[in-house]
Amino acid sequence: MSANRTEKEQVRVHIRWMIRRDMPEVLQIEQESFEYSWTEEDFLRCLRQRNCIGMVAEQGEKVVGFMIYELHKNKLHILNFAVNPSCRHMGIGGQMTAKLVSKLSSHRRTRITLEVRERNLGAQLFFRTQDFRAVRVLRGFYEDNGEDAFLMQYRMADDVGDEVGEAVNRIAQYEES
Repeated sequence: MSANRTEKEQVRVHIRWMIRRDMPEVLQIEQESFEYSWTEEDFLRCLRQRNCIGMVAEQGEKVVGFMIYELHKNKLHILNFAVNPSCRHMGIGGQMTAKLVSKLSSHRRTRITLEVRERNLGAQLFFRTQDFRAVRVLRGFYEDNGEDAFLMQYRMADDVGDEVGEAVNRIAQYEES
């Protein structure tokens, strides 16, 4: 699959709640996507939480992407997000992100946050194209190898909350390189 896809080659997907029988495909995407991947038990432990939601992107009968996120009082927090490596650069991740953005509300949840590994340039660039910005560096965030993370955030246009201004500018140098 070519990374230089034109608009007309974008794939439309159906985004729905994750169900138990999706787990084998979700685990396969997870293992193909991440060096330090979640186990089935990690997924189940997370999804048992009342504020944790799993969704999948489906093309035909095949799961091609997934996202796990938490509902908080004033934000959504993405815990895990991946598209099958063979289906990337086809607009699937953008449709999944748009689904999350559609859940925001100017009087309730106004932003989406997530942590991205410092070495995961692909994810950083993808989320930048979706209007997420790095707002903070989290030193030694990942327990598996001590790697730093960027806290990235999407804000509704009319939201003027607590993490704007200086925090964004302070690490703008990381976004430019």
